[in-house]
Amino acid sequence: LVVCGINVHSHCQDGCPDCSKTKHRVSRSGRSVSKLPERPSSAVYASDSFRRSILGSCRGRGLSLSKSVSSNNIVGFLSEDSSLGLRRILSQSTDSLIFRTRALSVESLSDDGEGQYSNVMEDTDAEGQHFKADSWSLAVDRTYLQKHHRVVIKRQDVIYELIQTELHHMRTLRVLERVYRQGLQDELHLDPSTVEILFPQLEHLCHIHGRFLSQLLQRRSDSLEPGSARNYTIHRLGDILLDQFSGQPAEDMRKTYAEFCTRHLKAVKVYKETLSKDKRVQAFIQRPVSRPPALRRHGYQECILLVTQRICKYPVLIQRILDSTLSGLGLCVCLKMDELQKSQRVEEIHATLDPKVVARVRDGRVFRPEELLRRSLLHEGTLFWKSPGSRLKEVQVLLLTDILVFLQEKDQKYIFTSLDKPPVLSLQNLIVRPIANQERGLFCISDASPPEMYELHAASKEERTVWSQHIQQAVRKCPSREEFPLIESEHKARIRRLKADLQHKDSEVLDLLHQRVALFSELSELSSGQSLHSANTRSLFRADTLQAPRAERLLLEATKEGMSIRISKIISNSCTEQHQTSSLQHNIRGKEGSQCSRKGLQHQHFAS
Repeated sequence: LVVCGINVHSHCQDGCPDCSKTKHRVSRSGRSVSKLPERPSSAVYASDSFRRSILGSCRGRGLSLSKSVSSNNIVGFLSEDSSLGLRRILSQSTDSLIFRTRALSVESLSDDGEGQYSNVMEDTDAEGQHFKADSWSLAVDRTYLQKHHRVVIKRQDVIYELIQTELHHMRTLRVLERVYRQGLQDELHLDPSTVEILFPQLEHLCHIHGRFLSQLLQRRSDSLEPGSARNYTIHRLGDILLDQFSGQPAEDMRKTYAEFCTRHLKAVKVYKETLSKDKRVQAFIQRPVSRPPALRRHGYQECILLVTQRICKYPVLIQRILDSTLSGLGLCVCLKMDELQKSQRVEEIHATLDPKVVARVRDGRVFRPEELLRRSLLHEGTLFWKSPGSRLKEVQVLLLTDILVFLQEKDQKYIFTSLDKPPVLSLQNLIVRPIANQERGLFCISDASPPEMYELHAASKEERTVWSQHIQQAVRKCPSREEFPLIESEHKARIRRLKADLQHKDSEVLDLLHQRVALFSELSELSSGQSLHSANTRSLFRADTLQAPRAERLLLEATKEGMSIRISKIISNSCTEQHQTSSLQHNIRGKEGSQCSRKGLQHQHFAS
């Protein structure tokens, strides 16, 4: 059908306007067709196909059209040869086009909303990929977890909770910023003053918490165990907390949250008023309802409320970290006391052992009682040794740094167990397995050739579990035989004893120097009538003469040179291999250096 030079499909003719030149049109049969009624401007786009032909290319780009739409701008793009009907359609429908553009803007929000939220989630998921577990205890490997005390685990769980909740808070801020504010401001062109009321101090909050979160994540990354992506222990966090919650950052945070919280009620009120009046905002807000479930829990009002509550969470979390840290300090003291008690226990056992009594190990070498003194006691208790064809025999078991030692009590003294296997069992690659159908029994299989199997029984199932855990943990920490030989040679034992004597003498010298300082301080106070600050005690040992600085330097250099010669002689006589010589010289110099300085201090005093 041809009307005024416009080519249209037969089913699209309802979308054509009336011709201004003719009042009737002729059908193919030659019969007259009555004049079409005038169509109002609001009904210009009654035909969906015609509407798509005109505006289809503009779908998704309604934001740019809505900024500046006029008949002159639209018609200006048409050439002089364009059909009069098409130009008339566009010139008569400016208002309808503006309205339609706004509708298209809302439709584009519905299409792009999921993408916007996906971008927010991608950023948060990338940062929080290691914080998906419920706690630190579940995030690290089980074997790594078993190496830590329960107090340490509790502290790490609280630190983990702080970082995890900070990630959630940052996601809430990003939803407010990138989904709601960006949509209302950049897509719906909501009044800027209204946007400011709805999102008070949002940029400052994003900056504050983004900086804090990056510091926490960096500390976690720096604390990772070598070669692991999930095992870490954060030992130091106070510097980050002080930087965030003290000084100028704390003042900025206080002001930002004070303004946000005081404007919270007004923001919610304006939000409800805008939502009830503007259908575009209604469509925008309803859009996430059909989108990811996580966004349904992040409505505007929910996000605003979560932000106001976040500031109240920090005192609780930090106090819990502080409590666990103080408990950790107490734990350190308890561990030191426990080590001292166990060391004393080893000395007691050594004292009860007959020096002439020795034990033979698998390779035939002699294990003497003195070998116990260079090891640390990890666990001690009574077990029952089962030999083939014999009854259970009660033995006293010592779990030491690298060995299990089996003793028997005889005449109120201890002797090495004399049964079918050596009484000293190395922990190198030792395998511990429970005995099937015997809830109190366990096997200890040695790494020998051929392997030897020790059958041991505990008094209860619980005690067997405790022994298994202690032995397995000791096996994992067992030093290599290159670093810690099973039996110490005589010359190495002599070096170890000399080093122990040197450490003991260093302690005695240090105590004497402290006593001398105290005496001189008291003498100075009595002479001058003024109390002496502890930081100025060094001045008591300095002379005012011109020769004093030179004498001090000469005495210190001479003392160091004499000690170096002495150390070199000891090393050359005791060590045959080069790497042993270097290691020993480094260790002894560390101890002798402090003694040199103290002796130099004494010489300086005598010179003055």
